[in-house]
Amino acid sequence: RVHGENYYRYYNFSDILSLSSKVFLLLTIDFIIMSTNVEVNATASWLEKHKGDFLPPVCNKMIHNRGQLKIFYVGGPNIRKDYHIEMGEELFYMRKGDMCLKVLERGVHRDIAIKEGEMFLLPERIAHSPQRMENTIGLVVERERREHELDGLRYYVDGTTATLYEEWFHCTDLGSQLAPIIRRFFDSDQYRTGRPIPGTIPDNPPVQLDSATVLDQPFPLDSWIRDHHDEIRGGYKSVFELSHQFKVYAVGGKFSHKHKNTEVWLWQWSGASTVSLPTYDSDSLAPSNDVSLESDTTCLIPIGQEFTLNVQSYDSVTLVIWQDPSNLY
Repeated sequence: RVHGENYYRYYNFSDILSLSSKVFLLLTIDFIIMSTNVEVNATASWLEKHKGDFLPPVCNKMIHNRGQLKIFYVGGPNIRKDYHIEMGEELFYMRKGDMCLKVLERGVHRDIAIKEGEMFLLPERIAHSPQRMENTIGLVVERERREHELDGLRYYVDGTTATLYEEWFHCTDLGSQLAPIIRRFFDSDQYRTGRPIPGTIPDNPPVQLDSATVLDQPFPLDSWIRDHHDEIRGGYKSVFELSHQFKVYAVGGKFSHKHKNTEVWLWQWSGASTVSLPTYDSDSLAPSNDVSLESDTTCLIPIGQEFTLNVQSYDSVTLVIWQDPSNLY
């Protein structure tokens, strides 16, 4: 245990044990430790530990931020005027209370209510503005940006779809990058007058909004799992259409996978499961290669790490989640 968090690490030393340089051996061991950890979190205790972060002015806390997946919880209240635009999808789940996601759908402003216990998948290139209420907690999952991708922050003229102000940036840390843009907007003539300044809005922005997609409705995830229990039991079922960047599988049996481009997040929705990693040779320092997941426990699998998930009982369900912009399986 490191700082209250659980880490499971497995090493193969068959090559490095033959090296004569002890210094290089130590450096190599350190690299393996850093690159192969599998992190496990008990969600309820993690939220309790960080409950102060979900109050103003912070209102959010990353649970995973170092790798390809960006996974965080958000509190409130947080009422915003800005709309976020990106090339990736965003996965929402309301753990406590309700929220409103303002979107521009096919050129029309719309409010999407995501209620407690509901999941919603926001497609790419949809302008959106999350509105969060007091005493609420919601999960958001997104991915790191590719080198060529730009995010946009846009303000609309009140009551219209005309752009008042916008900025574009390569997103590496959304939490820290948004604040300066928001301050610049509130210091701007556009904010004071409510009118755009000619020449400040690009004719061809880096990301063109999706003007054709009809958004799906949020849905109660627990009810969806119960309704599809017979299909999930002993196997797995995709929660969303496979055309999405996000892949979300409800697993009720055995599921083996290795993804070369993405991390994979496992969320033990109910019951228990065991995550098995590849068996190493007899010189491995790991006494076991299994990680146990209890209800509402999560596990992040590194990029390229093969694993096999074994769900343990009739009523046990594990969610397997990743997002790949190249849409590989």
